[in-house]
Amino acid sequence: MNAEISFIGLFLQASLLVKFVMLTLLTLSIVSWGVILQRRRVLGDARRNAERFEEKFWSGVDLNKFYQELSSRQDSNSGMESMFVSGFKEYARLNKTSHKVPGAIMDGSYRAMRIALSKELDKMETHLPLLATIGSTSPYIGLFGTVWGIMNAFIALGAVQNATLAMVAPGIAEALIATAMGLFAAIPAVIAYNRFSTQVEKLEMAYANFMEEFSSILHRQAYSDREEA
Repeated sequence: MNAEISFIGLFLQASLLVKFVMLTLLTLSIVSWGVILQRRRVLGDARRNAERFEEKFWSGVDLNKFYQELSSRQDSNSGMESMFVSGFKEYARLNKTSHKVPGAIMDGSYRAMRIALSKELDKMETHLPLLATIGSTSPYIGLFGTVWGIMNAFIALGAVQNATLAMVAPGIAEALIATAMGLFAAIPAVIAYNRFSTQVEKLEMAYANFMEEFSSILHRQAYSDREEA
C-alpha cells in the first residue's frame, strides 16, 4: 500500500476535526480495554472468592469461630464474607440484649446483610456504565467524522473540473477510517458490558441465595437461644 493511502498518511491528510475524532476514538478504545481488563480481574476474583467461601461455610465449620476469623481481617473481606460478617455481627449484638425477640433480631441481621449486598454490587458494577456509554456512542462519533470527511471530499471535488477516482479515493478512505475506529472501540465495549452484566447478575443471585439460607440458619438459632433462655 502506498504511503499516500496508508493509515498514517490518511490521518496526516485528514482535516483537523477528523483528526480530533480519530484521537478521541483511540482514547476511548484504550480506556475501554483498560476497564475490560480491570473488571475481568475483579469479577473473576469475586466468583472464586464466593466459591471458596461457600465451600468452607457449608463444610460444617463452627460459625462463631468462622466469624472470629473473618472479623479479625474485616478490611479485606468482600462478597459473601462481608455479608456473613455484617449479618452475624448484628445478630450477635442484638442477641446480647435483654429483650431477645427473634423477629427483631432477624430483621436487624437481614438489614445488615442487605446493606452489605448493596455495597458489593456497587463495587462490581463500577465502570460498567462507562463501557455501555463507549459502546453506544463510539459508532456515532465515528459516523460524525465520516460524514464530515466525505462532505469535505465532495466540496474539494466540486472545485475541480476533471475529477478522477484517484482524487476522490483518499478523501473517502480518510472519512471511512473514522467509522472503522468507532466500531473498533464500540464492539469490544458492548461485548464486555453484556458479559460482565451477566456475571454480576449471577453473583447477585448467588449472594441473595446465601443471604436467604444464612437468614434461615440464624432464624433457627434465634428461636433455639430463646427456648434455652
